[in-house]
Amino acid sequence: MTALTRTAGALHRRPRLRLALLLTAPLLWLALLYLGSLAVLFVSAFWTTNSFTSEVVKVWSTDNFHALFTTPVYRQVILRSIGVALAVTALCVVIAFPLAFYTARVAKPKWRPLLVVAILTPLWASYLVKVYAWRLILSEGGLADWMLKPFGLSGPGFGLPAAVLTLTYLWLPYMILPIHTALEQLPANLLDASADLGARSGRTFRSVVLPMVLPSVAAGSIFTFSLSLGDYITVQIVGGKTQLIGNLVYSNIELNLPMAAALGTVPVVVIVVYLLAMRRTGALSSL
Repeated sequence: MTALTRTAGALHRRPRLRLALLLTAPLLWLALLYLGSLAVLFVSAFWTTNSFTSEVVKVWSTDNFHALFTTPVYRQVILRSIGVALAVTALCVVIAFPLAFYTARVAKPKWRPLLVVAILTPLWASYLVKVYAWRLILSEGGLADWMLKPFGLSGPGFGLPAAVLTLTYLWLPYMILPIHTALEQLPANLLDASADLGARSGRTFRSVVLPMVLPSVAAGSIFTFSLSLGDYITVQIVGGKTQLIGNLVYSNIELNLPMAAALGTVPVVVIVVYLLAMRRTGALSSL
């Protein structure tokens, strides 16, 4: 019996050891690259810069975090970024629910796979192509102005509403898919039983559909919230003079790297808190 045969037999008899060996390499890769980079980010946030040369001075200080919470501009940008992420998530839920309900429960079974593919189609296009397309739509004299002109209205132009609208379009499929899956797995006999007991559509939605779909809604919100919170390219292209956390991080990388690192820890902390909140809804098991 060769050594290779003995090793294979030992691994076959010990499935936990086999699993541990399979996961060791990717987990080490994750720990070194992802968690390691986060650790370096957090440590560098406590450094300072030379005000004359802009060089990083590796002296421990909490000045950067103190500035985050005492400087009005930083506070406003942080709150605005969280507000944009929440607004995008709320809009995605409002738009995704009727679309997902139609694709999962109303459309004919033979058309449902095609509708899911249609929902995924925007993800195949380049991120920048989609954002610049929205820039053309929202620009002065663009498609938005042309469609609203008969009603005496004009498009939102470039600014915070444009950024929220564009981000909603970008991340909407990430909300539709988990809701579609949850609605597709919803037993039809529950809806029939609710109707037989005299419940109207609104009561059935609140008492039967929503509690069973809520974990999937929360799962989708993890994607829309985190992706919106960390985005800065969309705001730079269609946001006008609007500033979010990502823009401040980008603008401080060259001039004040420790402050950029301190700003970068804010979305990490916010997302961790959001994940802990969503964990209580069962969202993580729906991912």
